[in-house]
Amino acid sequence: MYFLSGEEAYYIDVISDYIENNVLENSDKEFNQTVVYGKDADLVSILGLAKQFPMMSEHNVVIVKEAQNIKELNKSAASDDGGGGSKNESNNATQQFLNYITNPQPSTILVFCFKYKTIDKRSAIAKALQKNAVFLETKKLYDNQVPEWINEYVKEKKYTIGPKATLLMAEFLGNDLSKISNEIDKLLISLPEGKEVTADLIQDNIGISKDYNVFELQDALAKKDVLKANRIINHFAANEKDNPAPLVLISLYGYFSKILKYHFLQDKSKFAAAQALGVNPFFVDGYAKAALNYNSSKLKLIFSYLKEIDLKSKGVDNSGVTYGELLKELVFKILH
Repeated sequence: MYFLSGEEAYYIDVISDYIENNVLENSDKEFNQTVVYGKDADLVSILGLAKQFPMMSEHNVVIVKEAQNIKELNKSAASDDGGGGSKNESNNATQQFLNYITNPQPSTILVFCFKYKTIDKRSAIAKALQKNAVFLETKKLYDNQVPEWINEYVKEKKYTIGPKATLLMAEFLGNDLSKISNEIDKLLISLPEGKEVTADLIQDNIGISKDYNVFELQDALAKKDVLKANRIINHFAANEKDNPAPLVLISLYGYFSKILKYHFLQDKSKFAAAQALGVNPFFVDGYAKAALNYNSSKLKLIFSYLKEIDLKSKGVDNSGVTYGELLKELVFKILH
């Protein structure tokens, strides 16, 4: 029995897809493999499937996708206080599930895909699962962990990717690993094995503008290139859907946070600074140059500007100023 849960759905899908595609031969799947969805099933019916014997096969495979939508499981997991006396635990379906967890059908592989959330660790169900099943709980990667994940994913596919391309993809796609892996897989379809995934390839195929993206905005601000920064921010203002305020502000906050951190590093050598900042050594020179243009006092002001614009973009103390005007105001204040 597998209970796959957590905020990061990518790993849940990888494991459940592998089981779905590899445990049984195609000829055995029609009679011995069942895929159900939580919104259409209940615990009793799922357990009924799990208790069936395989037909002329070693295994019976039951995969429950979107298991977080199973009413009994959701309620019992969220409400139980661990004492074993709640109404949810005493109901028949929950008790049957507990009985099955401790005494599963040996020939059945039962997989629950409980996405985007976790169950209450205090519940009897959670305790039984952790003791008797393969129990996985996934967590979202921090933003600074995403570039390395991209690098390793591309490497496993037997390709290479440069630091700039990695950061560009991470900045644009965020930390949604399913989305990132899908975009990388599409890029690699037409790329010969062993070739490099370049920034140009990403920009051409993932819909990132070569000249108007957050990465280029950071570069323009770091160099205090007023003309370039204003061109980019004017483009953002005219294309709000592709450049939403939260993405722009979070990216800038992370960028200037690293510049501030660089100021206070005792060891500013390339590899020591890279480790401290959580970036590829390739980018350290850029942060060093940006630190020359922004002292710690100016950076503290920039953080106040970011907070102010963030609140205004959400309607706080905003008397009708548009998204585009807010971004233009922010860039002006950063540069001057």
